[in-house]
Amino acid sequence: MRALDGVRILDLTRLLPGAYATLLLADLGADVIKVEDPRGGDHARRMPPLADGTSVYFQVLNRNKRSVTLDLRSGEAGPVLDALLSTCDVMVDSFRPRTAVRLGLDSTALRARHPRLICASISGFGHTGPYADRAAHDINYEGLVGLLTPRHGEPRVPPLLVADIGAAMHAAAGILAALFQRERTGQGAFVEISIHEAALSWMLFPGAPALVGGAHDDHGEVPLTGEAACYTVYATADDQYLALGALEPKFWTGFCERIGRPDLASRQAAPGGDRARVLADVRAVMRTRTRDEWLAVFADADVCLTPVRTLAEALTDPHLAERGAIVRAGGVTCLGAHRLDIRPAPALGADTDAVLEEAGVKVAERQRLRRCGVL
Repeated sequence: MRALDGVRILDLTRLLPGAYATLLLADLGADVIKVEDPRGGDHARRMPPLADGTSVYFQVLNRNKRSVTLDLRSGEAGPVLDALLSTCDVMVDSFRPRTAVRLGLDSTALRARHPRLICASISGFGHTGPYADRAAHDINYEGLVGLLTPRHGEPRVPPLLVADIGAAMHAAAGILAALFQRERTGQGAFVEISIHEAALSWMLFPGAPALVGGAHDDHGEVPLTGEAACYTVYATADDQYLALGALEPKFWTGFCERIGRPDLASRQAAPGGDRARVLADVRAVMRTRTRDEWLAVFADADVCLTPVRTLAEALTDPHLAERGAIVRAGGVTCLGAHRLDIRPAPALGADTDAVLEEAGVKVAERQRLRRCGVL
């Protein structure tokens, strides 16, 4: 038995934040019903690269879910949605606030009809404030919270969708907390997630000086940004890279001894110009051997030193393989699955009849709604 067996979630979201939030919950055992527009479904289905005609991103994000088609913009969708919600514990949407109201999905109205329902909204800027109904994507939130502030040259866009993934994790945590609270109170809840604010909360370390009133225009000298010799990336003789995370003095001392520079151990926290000299000295030493030669030197050392890998290399890591963290399902590699029973992402509308039957929508009504284009 998994933790969320018996919990049913109606997923009205599109693209990444909502899909990742409900993926986390589906992997915990929740029955996630993904509601999609009958005229093509989630846009993520068509995002390249494709495998067997469907986006790899969609397949990875929507494993262990069921798919129902329903045109939420139709006036006839309301009774069907209510029937679905009567069988669900949680509803998750990713609409802008005014869109949610227009579709009849505002939490106040829904919870009046379904008092035990947990309504989770993942929106760009929350439901209040001057930005509430603005459109934005991950890069916009990163820019607004300072993540794209130039450090050396022009701003660089991270390859990881930090704001979207962070907001998804906040949403999953909020939903789990609301489910726990409902066990105590018997009442549903409204879980509001602002992607903008989720991204801001993840700026704790680079933003620390600003939080106490200090100037902070270029990420400063925070030790976790790659500016310190004990916490950075080093190039090796074969133009490969090693990542060093020797924050604690014992790790830094062990590192300095292994590279033949024990004299640098006392200069871990060197300020200003001396810090730059220590960094330059270590860079020069690391260029004298290949990546694999250095890994052999540190093989039995208690030092936080790892190779910088490509994703293709990471997927062949024997440690991850032994732990079952990488699983093949439906021709797609699923990451972080940890020996779960994996069901491939569903075809568009594959479960419409089964789910609506469970919700009490009769065959004749389903046939009529299909003729009208609602399903």
